[in-house]
Amino acid sequence: MNLKRGGRKPLAITEKELEIMKLLWNHGPMFVREMLQYYPDPKPHFNTVSTTVRNLEEKGYIGHEAVGGSYRYHPLAEEQQFRDKSLKELIATFFNNSYRSAVSALVEEEKISIDELKEIIDLVEQRSQKPNSE
Repeated sequence: MNLKRGGRKPLAITEKELEIMKLLWNHGPMFVREMLQYYPDPKPHFNTVSTTVRNLEEKGYIGHEAVGGSYRYHPLAEEQQFRDKSLKELIATFFNNSYRSAVSALVEEEKISIDELKEIIDLVEQRSQKPNSE
């Protein structure tokens, strides 16, 4: 699925919509009543979840199949697309498009350890040594 929607800016997704997307990514296609089982108490009302699901479908992020008079919903957008888009927006908004600044902030706030940084450096070095197969 293309999150750009024919050259237009992708439609924003709310936190409630993202919760449903995560349910579908993690547990596969399901009915609204099945989604409710994954919510902690107090659970949202069936109609609230159903409305959110319909909004996601209108935005083109999920689809459905008719099963016995009801609809089973499935994701059309991939989790990787959302993660990439969200990270890009975060870096652009808070770090002036600088991934280096983002990593520096993690170091300064002690959110990442020296060992984790070494692992990242090893990954970068391994990738730079691989011949480009594309």
